Amino acid sequence: MKTKKIISGLLSAFIIASSMPAALSAYADDQQEKGNVGGYDWEMWNQNYTGTVSMKPSAGSFTCSWSGIENFLARMGKNYDSQKINYKALGDIVLSYDVEYTPRGNSYMCIYGWTRNPLMEYYIVEGWGDWEPPGNDGVDNFGTATIDGRTYKIRKSMRYNQPSIEGTKTFPQYWSVRTSSGSRNNTTNYMKDSVTVSAHFDAWSKAGL
Repeated sequence: MKTKKIISGLLSAFIIASSMPAALSAYADDQQEKGNVGGYDWEMWNQNYTGTVSMKPSAGSFTCSWSGIENFLARMGKNYDSQKINYKALGDIVLSYDVEYTPRGNSYMCIYGWTRNPLMEYYIVEGWGDWEPPGNDGVDNFGTATIDGRTYKIRKSMRYNQPSIEGTKTFPQYWSVRTSSGSRNNTTNYMKDSVTVSAHFDAWSKAGL
């Protein structure tokens, strides 16, 4: 498993907001918009068309807002699915972000993506509002790792018979969550940093994931 992770899906800057801590699953009744601008893939999703949401994508950046939602996400990044290569062949994978983020309640800002062979969904969480993802229900802990000068909790959760990039499947979610949030709730946070995504892949493999 350690030598077969293949970059797939979106490697994205990602903002999630929720009315309550919940796993996210997309269904036909949800509001979903996708596109590509300036070579960057973007997506906005709003569960059950609830509340008011917006996303304005541009090349390499986006703005979004939400109010009165159940679950909402906005993301932008790169799609490596057509390459189907081991992540190590890409060298250091570094994503830089410069974010103005104002959480009010349950939301978080993270790096997000998928791999194939094995199928896996991942989150590198840089900041959150009043709830630290992924919570504790059904979550396994695998210690910590220091990457880019920041310490992250390594965690794993499972999704059973849920939508994925390969259809409805059972698959793990790997999490790197900062031990202290880079944002504060009910505050406008100006967050600017870089994340060596490939170092998180290495840390998950070292932890036995």
